[in-house]
Amino acid sequence: MTAAGVPARRSDGALARRLLIGLAVAVAFILLGLPLAIVIVEAFARGAWTYLAALTDQDTLDAIRLTLLVALCSVVVTTVFGVAAAWCIARFEFRGRSLLLTVIDLPFSVSPVIAGLVQVLLFGRRGWLGPFLEAHDIRIVFALPGIVLATVFVTLPFVARELIPLMQEQGAEEEEAALSLGASGWQTFLRVTLPNIRFALLTGVLLANARAMGEFGAVSVVSGHIRGATNTMPLQVEILFNDYQIEAAFAVASVLAMLALVTLGLKLALERKSDTHTHEERPT
Repeated sequence: MTAAGVPARRSDGALARRLLIGLAVAVAFILLGLPLAIVIVEAFARGAWTYLAALTDQDTLDAIRLTLLVALCSVVVTTVFGVAAAWCIARFEFRGRSLLLTVIDLPFSVSPVIAGLVQVLLFGRRGWLGPFLEAHDIRIVFALPGIVLATVFVTLPFVARELIPLMQEQGAEEEEAALSLGASGWQTFLRVTLPNIRFALLTGVLLANARAMGEFGAVSVVSGHIRGATNTMPLQVEILFNDYQIEAAFAVASVLAMLALVTLGLKLALERKSDTHTHEERPT
């Protein structure tokens, strides 16, 4: 009876596994793959020339340029903060450590729209710092600095959250050995710490970059929607759609979709390379 029951249970388990995998693939395709495919199809619905004309419109080019600039600035800030925060949390015990972890996770739980509204409250003309900024001719809201600050807020956790568990798992033995051999703190970071975290760091940078280019809520509040000046690509998609320029809206959206796919491909490649590197370093 036992011998007959074991294959039956294994067969049931295999069937359940296939059903769960099939369900997961179907849901992923419906919620993720199908919308991306529709965006690409609709972008080229009127032909390649219409698609190119939409992307070479001056307002769209300005939006693409601003998106890339904002992404670059925010990713630099996020990377510096993420490495510093991960180093402190993984290497030291101090008062406020739990609070710092909570602050890092704050953008995951707070709506980006609220972050934008807070910036308006702080830096707007009628905000707390508005009179001071206006007296010194400093513009933050409805200008590039405000957009960068809003984007930094939503991208802040990505690099830190990739590095913290890895650095805690690796420990500080190699760094302590380098310091005991006479290496400076900067040399230890460049020659020991950075090579050990490079794959996780690059993954965090990729995720932060993708989030920065696709951010809508916080940027929408602080940008002012000034055409050719403060519109990023997501805002440009909204404006084109509201103006009933459907093909142009899908054309710009397709660029965002393709950038997301490239980011995903690079992330998968980094993960595979990291796994290969880890297996090679393990003692046999």
